[in-house]
Amino acid sequence: MAAATANTILPTPSSLTSSFKSSIPISKSILPFSTAPRKLTTSRSLTISSSLSQSSSNTRSAAATVTPTTAPSHDFISRYAPDEPRKGADILVEALEREGVKDVFAYPGGASMEIHQALTRSKIIRNVLPRHEQGGIFAAEGYARSSGLPGVCIATSGPGATNLVSGLADAMLDSIPLVAITGQVPRRMIGTDAFQETPIVEVTRSITKHNYLVLDVDDIPRIVSEAFFLATSGRPGPVLIDVPKDIQQQLAVPKWDQPIRLSGYLSRLPKPPGEAHLEQIVRLVSESKKPVLYVGGGCLNSSEELKRFVELTGIPVASTLMGLGTFPSPDELSLQMLGMHGTVYANYAVDKSDLLLAFGVRFDDRVTGKLEAFASRAKIVHIDIDSAEIGKNKQPHVSVCSDVKLALKGVNRILESKGAELKLDYSAWRQELNEQKLKYPLNYKTFGEAIPPQYAIQVLDELTNGNAIISTGVGQHQMWAAQFYKYRKPRQWLTSGGLGAMGFGLPAAVGAAVANPGAVVVDIDGDGSFIMNVQELATVRVENLPIKILLLNNQHLGMVVQWEDRFYKANRAHTYLGDPSNESEIFPNMLKFAEACGIPAARVTRKENLRAAIQKMLDTPGPYLLDVIVPHQEHVLPMIPSGGAFKDVITEGDGRTQY
Repeated sequence: MAAATANTILPTPSSLTSSFKSSIPISKSILPFSTAPRKLTTSRSLTISSSLSQSSSNTRSAAATVTPTTAPSHDFISRYAPDEPRKGADILVEALEREGVKDVFAYPGGASMEIHQALTRSKIIRNVLPRHEQGGIFAAEGYARSSGLPGVCIATSGPGATNLVSGLADAMLDSIPLVAITGQVPRRMIGTDAFQETPIVEVTRSITKHNYLVLDVDDIPRIVSEAFFLATSGRPGPVLIDVPKDIQQQLAVPKWDQPIRLSGYLSRLPKPPGEAHLEQIVRLVSESKKPVLYVGGGCLNSSEELKRFVELTGIPVASTLMGLGTFPSPDELSLQMLGMHGTVYANYAVDKSDLLLAFGVRFDDRVTGKLEAFASRAKIVHIDIDSAEIGKNKQPHVSVCSDVKLALKGVNRILESKGAELKLDYSAWRQELNEQKLKYPLNYKTFGEAIPPQYAIQVLDELTNGNAIISTGVGQHQMWAAQFYKYRKPRQWLTSGGLGAMGFGLPAAVGAAVANPGAVVVDIDGDGSFIMNVQELATVRVENLPIKILLLNNQHLGMVVQWEDRFYKANRAHTYLGDPSNESEIFPNMLKFAEACGIPAARVTRKENLRAAIQKMLDTPGPYLLDVIVPHQEHVLPMIPSGGAFKDVITEGDGRTQY
C-alpha cells in the first residue's frame, strides 16, 4: 500500500492500535426476502476529493484530500441534556446508537456490568443474550454476513474476552465488518495480573484490523466512530475496543464533534480504477478464446454489476466458497464452486482457460492447490480492494487495486460503448464446458434405505425454492451444502471459510434471524460442529427465533474420517463421536438437547420419510431440530488432494473402499 502521508496524526496514548490488514469487501446487497435492516444513522461527515491521473499506471499512488469528522446526526435525539454529565458506559452506548446499532450480542461479567446497565437504559438497542461469548461473536458475524451491516458483540474481561478470539480470527480471514467491545480491569490494575485480567489488545493484535485500549473517557465518541469506519471501509474486518471499568464509571460530558484521526489509513484506501487499466481488461477479454470468471467474497456487494458483465460478455462464472450467491447458481453460465471440493467442470474451466478474471479473491490454497499448476495456461487479471493480496500468491498480468463494484461499473461502461464491434463469441468454449457438465455432474451414491446427506440438502433446496438463508458448521456437511443448495442471491450463504471454525452454524443462524426477521433461516449442521455451541439452543428458544436445524448426523468427525479413509488406511484416530460401548445407539441423543430447551424435534433414518420430515420442519412455527441420520462412509467428491492439481482430481469411491 502507499505510504502514510507526512502529516499523519499519530494515535494518542488513549488508543493502542494494531497494524491495518485487509481483502475481500463485503457490504449490503438485496436479498430475496425481507431483511428489515436497521437504518444506519449518519454520525460523521466524510469529504473526499480525489485527484487521479487517468494515464497514471499506479492508481494507488494518487493523492487524496480527506477531511473526516464525527458529528451528531441531525435526527438523533439524546436522552441526556447536551451539558449533562453521564457515565462512560452511557456515552459508549449512545455512541453505538449514533452509529445506527439496533442489536448487540452481549454476555455480562464483572468488568462489563456498567455497559449492560447502560444498555438497559437504551430505548434503541436490543441485547440478544448468547449463552457463551463465542456464540455471541459468531452471532454478530451471522448478523453482519447476512445483512452487510457491522455486527456488534460485547464481553467481559479475561476469559470473556479470550472467548472472542476465534470469532475475531474468523472475521479477519473472511473480511467481516465487526465491532467487538470488551470490559477491562480498572486502569490502575492493568499489568498487575488482576482477577480476570488479560491483555486482550495484545492477544488480538494480529487477528483484528485495528484495536483500541480506551484510557480517556473523552475519547469514547471518537474511538467508536473510528471503529465503525474502519470495520466497514476498504477491506472490512473486525475492530476491538477494550474499555477499563473505571472509564465506564467515570462521569463526563461527551463531545460528539471530534475529528477522527485516521489520515494515514485514509491515504492508503484504494482510489477509483484508472481508465487505462479497464481498457486493458476489455482488450484481454476481446482477445481471449477461453475466458473464465473466478469470483469471491469481494463480489458480494457487486452482484448486479457482475451479472451485467456476464450478460455483456457471456463468460462462464466459477465461485469460491465465500463467493457463493454473487452469481445465481442455477444460471446456465454458472460453473458453481471451484477448488478442492469444487465441480470438475469449474476446475476444468480454470485449468484450460486462456484468461482468468479473478475478482474479489485471494488465491487461497483450498482454491489453487498446487500454485504452479493453477491456471497455468491463462493470463490473469486480478481486481481486489486490498493491495496486499495482489501478487501475494499468484502474479497477475493486469492488476487493479480498487473496489470491485467501481471496477466492474467501469468495465461494463466500456463494453456497452464498444458494443458489437468487440464481436465476443465464446459459444465453442461454453459448449466444451457443457460437455464437461454432462460428463461429470455432481452426484452421489445410495446406501440402501439410508439417507444420502446430499439428497437431504437437495430436498431442502427444492422445498425452500433456494431462497433460505443457510448457515453451516465446518466439515463434510459444509461442503455438501455448498455443492447441492443452489444459491440465488448474495448473503444467503453463511459459513466459516478461511478459519474453518466448527460450532459456527447455530450462533450464525441466530444472528441471521435477528437481522432478517421473517426470513427462512436454516442451520445445516454436522453432529460434531453442532455440539460445540449447542448451548445456543437456549438463546433460540428464549428469543423465539424461527431457526430450522437440519442436523446431518453420522456419529463421526466426517471430514477427518474421509482423510483417514483416503490417506491413513482407514485407521480411526479419535474421530468416532458416539459411545464406543454401544455403537448401535445414536449418541448423544440430540433430541434431548432440543427437549431440554423446549424446541420441537424429530429424527428421520429412512430416505422414504425424509421429504415429509423436512416439510414438517419448515411448516412448524418457531424453531425446530431435525436429526437426519446419514452414513459415515460417504465422501465429499470431487476432491483435489491438498497441494494437488486438476489432473489429481478424485471423483470415485467412499469409505467402503480400501485405498
